Amino acid sequence: MLNDKSILITGGTGSFGKAFVKTVLEKYPGIRRLVVYSRDELKQFDMAQQFSDREHKGLRYFIGDVRDENRLRRALEGIDVVVHAAALKQVPAAEYNPFECIKTNVLGAQNLIEACLDSGVSRVVALSTDKAAAPINLYGATKLCSDKLFIAANNIKGSRDIRFSVVRYGNVMGSRGSVIPFFLDKRASGVLPITDPAMTRFNISLQEGVDMVLWSIENAWGGEVLVPKIPSYRVVDVATAIDADCRQQVVGVRPGEKIHEEMITASDSFNTVDLGPYFAILPTSGAYSADDYCRVMKAKPVAPGFSYDSGSNTDFLSVPQLRKLIAEHVGFPAQP
Repeated sequence: MLNDKSILITGGTGSFGKAFVKTVLEKYPGIRRLVVYSRDELKQFDMAQQFSDREHKGLRYFIGDVRDENRLRRALEGIDVVVHAAALKQVPAAEYNPFECIKTNVLGAQNLIEACLDSGVSRVVALSTDKAAAPINLYGATKLCSDKLFIAANNIKGSRDIRFSVVRYGNVMGSRGSVIPFFLDKRASGVLPITDPAMTRFNISLQEGVDMVLWSIENAWGGEVLVPKIPSYRVVDVATAIDADCRQQVVGVRPGEKIHEEMITASDSFNTVDLGPYFAILPTSGAYSADDYCRVMKAKPVAPGFSYDSGSNTDFLSVPQLRKLIAEHVGFPAQP
């Protein structure tokens, strides 16, 4: 699929970017070029120690910011596929510095769209977040806006052979700033802070996220928001899995935080179809109909009023399953 192709990933030095680069280099040895585009030269230097452009002939590290459209245009020369993972993601930082978040997540998204339309790119997959579904904080609102921009880009592509699609998933197990590394750091104190005893989250591994993006590059029609079917966990169960002897101290929900992660709202149900391993929220207007999409993709419309959130999910991870996954994916064993 990607052999003899050129790929650029924005935000390529983040957790997802590293996992994506690792997978692509392993699965597609015939790749022509793989460009890691990010603004932090130190992170690029550190990443190059693991993935050297001397070892991998097509690998390139390109300093740049998605806020800089001219730099994006230069980086996109000769690129076939773009994966957009660059974003400002910290909820409190976004609330305190709102326009900085808007400049990267919204204006940066539009810069990338404009540059892709003018650069011969054929596939664009943008990473979204559960926080973009019925957003209650600025970060979620900017990602919803970004999603809308990428979806609408299909309406202005003209005769160009390019497709824009979005992948939306929730909490990535072991990612920086997420609850599992936080609890692992805190357990030595004997106290694990719990925001709310009822809180739940979806769970997806980095590799599952990468695999979904690769599936989207190959199969997306353009205009979809793709959502994976993944299990949930209770945050109190994560604390128990990490150390059952720690005291769980309820500290209250943080500003802009939901009790349950949402990925598909009831309002989305009228445009949502079931693909088997994924759901797809289809565009309300575009070059194809939902009937055609369902026929070709063997998909089925979901019931009106259907919603998908981590609290009402039918698939929950148990404490033993969480212990196994933490040991497997985070690399630091929880309490046996």
